[in-house]
Amino acid sequence: YPNIEVVFADVVDRVGPFGAKSLGEPPSVGVAPAVANAIFDAIGVRVRDLPITPDRILGLLEASERGENQ
Repeated sequence: YPNIEVVFADVVDRVGPFGAKSLGEPPSVGVAPAVANAIFDAIGVRVRDLPITPDRILGLLEASERGENQ
């Protein structure tokens, strides 16, 4: 997985309340559920925990083949 460096810019926003501004979470909130749903659409197993890794998906597939509900 790539390393991601997060840098917070300590700048006052004169338009927002109390000089605060968003950190940019809203665009990233839907990514994990979208990926999980794409996996479900593709292979029929529901991923309910993060991180979504190949090992986790393989484990879910194996459990599904054994008839286990995860």
